[in-house]
Amino acid sequence: MSDVRHVLVLPDRDAAEEVADALGERFGIAEEPQLVRDALAGEDDAEDAQWLVVLRDEAGRLDPRELDALAGEWDGWREEP
Repeated sequence: MSDVRHVLVLPDRDAAEEVADALGERFGIAEEPQLVRDALAGEDDAEDAQWLVVLRDEAGRLDPRELDALAGEWDGWREEP
């Protein structure tokens, strides 16, 4: 068993929450992804923050290209490890 994690970067909290919901619907992910606010360096304003959706994929069953395409629907992307 490996500790594979995928990180999707989204432009705002609403997009991150919608992607988290879509992950369950499209991929049948049972575990709730973690949402993390990632403030840009030197910025305190929430408007200048990106949101990360972090999910574990210990079985390695999620296709990174499909995750990237999903994030792209909300103007986001998947971070390469």
